[in-house]
Amino acid sequence: MPGRAQADFTPDWSKGVVWYQIFPERFSNGDPRNDPKVTDQNGAYPFDDSSAFQIHPWGSDWYKLQPYEQKNGKDIYYNIQRRRYGGDLQGILNKLDYLQSLGVNALYLTPVFWSPSSHKYDALCYHHVDPTFGPDPEGDKKLMVTENPLKAETWVWTKADLLVLKLIEEVHKRKMHLIFDGVFNHLGAKSFAFQDVVKNQQASPYADWFMVKSWRDAAKGTAFEYNGWFGVKTLPELKEDETGIVAGPKQYIFNATRRWMNPMNKGAAHGIDGWRLDVAYDVGHPFWKSWRQHVRSINPQAYMTAELVFPIEKTKPYLSGDEFDATMNYNFAFAVHDFFVQDATAATVTAFDARLKQLREAFGPGVALNMQNLVDSHDATRIGSAVANPDGKKMGDWGPYFNWSQKSNNKTYNARKPTAAQLQKQKLIAAFQMLYLGSPMIFYGDEAGTWGPNDPDCRKPMVWADKQYEPETANPDQTTHAPDAVQFNKDLFAWYQKFIALRRRSAAIQRGTFTTVATDDARQLYAFRRTLGKEDVLVVLNRGSKPAAFTHALLAGHQYQDAFTRAAATKVTVPAMGVVVLRTK
Repeated sequence: MPGRAQADFTPDWSKGVVWYQIFPERFSNGDPRNDPKVTDQNGAYPFDDSSAFQIHPWGSDWYKLQPYEQKNGKDIYYNIQRRRYGGDLQGILNKLDYLQSLGVNALYLTPVFWSPSSHKYDALCYHHVDPTFGPDPEGDKKLMVTENPLKAETWVWTKADLLVLKLIEEVHKRKMHLIFDGVFNHLGAKSFAFQDVVKNQQASPYADWFMVKSWRDAAKGTAFEYNGWFGVKTLPELKEDETGIVAGPKQYIFNATRRWMNPMNKGAAHGIDGWRLDVAYDVGHPFWKSWRQHVRSINPQAYMTAELVFPIEKTKPYLSGDEFDATMNYNFAFAVHDFFVQDATAATVTAFDARLKQLREAFGPGVALNMQNLVDSHDATRIGSAVANPDGKKMGDWGPYFNWSQKSNNKTYNARKPTAAQLQKQKLIAAFQMLYLGSPMIFYGDEAGTWGPNDPDCRKPMVWADKQYEPETANPDQTTHAPDAVQFNKDLFAWYQKFIALRRRSAAIQRGTFTTVATDDARQLYAFRRTLGKEDVLVVLNRGSKPAAFTHALLAGHQYQDAFTRAAATKVTVPAMGVVVLRTK
C-alpha cells in the first residue's frame, strides 16, 4: 500500500546508543606475557618476519624509527606495518571502567580473529580469537592443530576464545553491548583453507572455496592463479555464484557465526550482540539475505551494520529489511566534514540541514535511529587531524580524499597536533554528534586528544592518563619539528563525557524526533529540536567566528532552561564555535 510507513526491522537496544570503536592491537596492553613474536607476522605485509623486532614502546614518538627498526634500512611506512604494540583482550577488560566513565554503552571491535597483521583483516580462520590476544599463545596454537575446521563439533575453545567470552560477560554486566567485525569476503593467504588449496590443488577439500582461475599443471604449463580482494594476493576472495557465497565457505561462516552468538550452546545472552560487516558491498545480496535469517534465528535482537561508502540510492537495497539494520554512516561524516571541518569551502547551514534531512528520511525511522554516526574510523583521518587540514579535498570524494589524507601519499598533509582553535572545532563536532538523531560512534582516543592522518597514522596507540609519552618531534622522513606534547587531554575528555551524559539522561536526544528550527546562513547559526512525549530539547549551534544572539518565538512560549546549569533561558547568546542546549522544565 503506497505511503505506508516501513515496518521497523531494527533491534531496540541499539537505537540511539553511543558506540565506541576499538582497534584491539593499539588500545591497551593488559598482558605483556602474550606479546606477539616476529614469527606471528608470517604472511602479513611487508612480509618480513626475520628482521630485528621487539614490541614497540607504547609511548614512543610515532614517526621516529626505533633502533631495532633502523637495522632493516627501510622507511617509516615499511616499519609502521611491522610494529606491534601488544594491545590485547586483557587490555580491553582492564579499561571497561574507563569506557563506562566516558559513558559509551556499545563497543565495536575491529577483527579479533587469528591473523598475522596488526589490523586482522587477513583472517587465518573465523572460529578462533588471535592467540596473541589471549593468555597462552603457544598453548592455543597446539590445541588448534587437533581439530578439523570443516567439522564444527571438533572445534576447541582456546584460552583466547575463553577470554573473549569473559569480555562479553563483563560488558553485559555493565549493561553495555558488544559487536564483532565479520570479514566474509576473503580469508588470509595463510588461512587453513587456502594453505590446503596451495598444497593439494584440485584434490583439496577446500578447492571450491576460492575464485581459482587456473590450477598448477606442469603438463599443461599452467600456474596456480586466483582472485585476491582488489588484486591483493594475500587476501584470496571466497567464491560466489548467483546464490551468494558458495556452500562450503557459507557453511563455515554460518558455523562460526553461531559459535560467537551462542557460545557452547549457553544461549544468545552469552554471545556477542551483533556484527559489523567488512566490505559488505563486495559480497552478493543473496548471501546477506540468507545470513541475516541465520543471525536472527540465533538472536532476534542481533544488530547488523554494514561498511558501505555509497550514496543513498545504492545503499537502499542493503537497508530494506532483509539484510542490514544500519551502516557505518559515512554519508553523515561527509556532511559533517563539509559543514564543520571546511572553512573557506564550508557548506551553508541550509545545505547541511538539507543533506541531513535526506539521509534521515532515506531508510525509515528505525534505521535512522540505528545508524552509526561516525566522523572518523580506522580507515579515515582522525577528526583531530581533519580539523587541522581544512579546505583540502572533500571527504565525500572518498577515493581522492582517502589518498590525499594519507601522509604517506601527501607530504603537505598537516600531521601536527591540532591548535586550540582547531580543537574547539572538534568539540563542536562532538557535541553535534551527541545531540543529533542516530547512534554516535567515537573512534578510540578521539576523546583523549589523539590525532593522526589516514591509515596507518590513524591507528596510533591509545593515549592513557597514567602513561608517559614522548613528545612528537619526528617527521616521516626523520627530520624534526618543534615538539608536540602527547598527553591525555582531560578537558576534551570532560567535554565528551558531559555531552554523552546529557544524551544518556535524555530520551528525546536518544530516540526523539528531529525538527529544524532555524538555518541562518549569514551567521552560520543552526537550531533544531529533539522531542519525545513531553520532553523538548532545543539545540542552537554557532559555526561562525562571532558570538550570535538567537531569538525565536519558541523561547517565549516554552519554559526552557539551560540543559547543564538549569538556569532559565528566555534569550540566548551562543559563543563563536559554540553550542547552547536548552530543555523544557
